Amino acid sequence: MTLRQALARLHQQGFDRVDAQMLLLLALGRSAHDRAWLVAHDDDALGAGATERLDALARRRADGEPMAYLRGDQEFFGLTLRVDARVLVPRPDTETLVRWTIEHIDHCPAPAHVLDLGTGSGAIALALKAQRPEARVFATDASDAALAVARSNAQRLQLTVDFHAGHWFGALPGQRFDVIASNPPYIAEGDAHLAALGHEPLSALTAGNDGLDDIRHIVAHAPAALHPGGWLLLEHGHDQAEAACALLRAAGFDQVRSRADLAGIARCSGGQWPQRR
Repeated sequence: MTLRQALARLHQQGFDRVDAQMLLLLALGRSAHDRAWLVAHDDDALGAGATERLDALARRRADGEPMAYLRGDQEFFGLTLRVDARVLVPRPDTETLVRWTIEHIDHCPAPAHVLDLGTGSGAIALALKAQRPEARVFATDASDAALAVARSNAQRLQLTVDFHAGHWFGALPGQRFDVIASNPPYIAEGDAHLAALGHEPLSALTAGNDGLDDIRHIVAHAPAALHPGGWLLLEHGHDQAEAACALLRAAGFDQVRSRADLAGIARCSGGQWPQRR
């Protein structure tokens, strides 16, 4: 079987063009950036070992496993992060939160103290440290398994982040920060979209009946963890900006606003803890 025939078979199995090419490149042990190579070598034969690998990968992908898990990595804000089923796959939407956080770091007295709550793979914390190496970046997660992934990514990328295990602010009692950023779970339990996310850790996805339980908790406890004038920035669902902003205002935050992602969807909301109460 040639590479062209292998791609045709994948198309017949229901895979789109990009997925089919990615699966074939993985089976061949080639980079995901070698799609042009596939076109130039479409008459090459696919060996028996590569055929077996391709069939196994195709079964996993057809079962809904993210391509990032099949590859074992994901690009995020210019970094290549190792990912597996212990952590969520970092999404491009979350880069909106990183950009917004960097804007606030740039207005803080150096060195800014920044906290990434619920770090998962370490994506937010590591992107911030890579972009603003002078900042002191802290990150927490309740999952020891997730923290193992994050610490491994930090070591491989040679980025210094202070990781701590614990539930939200309980991981760093008594400490205060200039900026707190978080991409917490925000999908409602029972949401129909969860069916397509079955391979990712459920605890990192859902937050109560309306998806806002963790956002409520963070907003309620953030004032005790912020310096006066500090900012809390939260990623949330596509239809949760109004609710998130209402929670921030009710908790006493000023300058409450939302930030849209590249698709124009209000993806993050945040506010400033007042200089004086």
